[in-house]
Amino acid sequence: KHSIDFMNKDYEKQESTEELTTKIIQDSEELMYLLNRDGIKVEEVADYHIYPIADNDTPRLSSDRLEYTLSNGLGATEKFWTLEEVKEIYDNIEIQKDENGIDELGFKTEQIALDFVKITSKLSIIYREDRTRYSMQLIADILKKLSIEKKVTKKDLYTIKESEIINIISESKYKDIFNKWRKATKVNSSKDRPENVYYVHHGAKIRYIDPLINGKRISKASSKADEMIKENLSYDMNNYVSLNFELK
Repeated sequence: KHSIDFMNKDYEKQESTEELTTKIIQDSEELMYLLNRDGIKVEEVADYHIYPIADNDTPRLSSDRLEYTLSNGLGATEKFWTLEEVKEIYDNIEIQKDENGIDELGFKTEQIALDFVKITSKLSIIYREDRTRYSMQLIADILKKLSIEKKVTKKDLYTIKESEIINIISESKYKDIFNKWRKATKVNSSKDRPENVYYVHHGAKIRYIDPLINGKRISKASSKADEMIKENLSYDMNNYVSLNFELK
């Protein structure tokens, strides 16, 4: 889904795909049945940003940020945690007040919060490292070309399965490039712009978490946490990233 944000040139915020949320909910008989049954209006759930526990600004911890962090650390991205460790993290979280008196998810135990920051700092770099930015933008540019060629529509990007999109790419004239990318074990990275190859040269959204520990940012309570977060934020995204092919 975030490849579509890259296609929309929204690689800094990565929120462009949320623009049709209201319509998707309204068009779903199942969702509308449940909302009507419980007396909930569409506008009360269409924008989850209005609920600080559901979503808030980086580096705060919200249920949205917690969900993708735990699932990615459990194996969706990397196997950093066991299910038992995830349960320990989950059970240690409660609703606290942040520095502005706003509700936010926070930890009760410093060591568990430190372990959480250690893994989130690793994940944060994976989300925006050279190979990730390259992959996102390559898929985005292939989809853009397929969209121009009317092989993929905007509606498709919201309604059909990811596997179906992959099949469309695999059967298109871009299949050779797509397969070269899939088989690649690393990307080339350089300070100088490469010639005669498809390259990517821009940043991406910086996802990191500086959670509360008993109402205080862990970066303020622990020098170790502060060091891990600063090291994470120092990751350089200024290089040109490429593989040895052109995208025409």
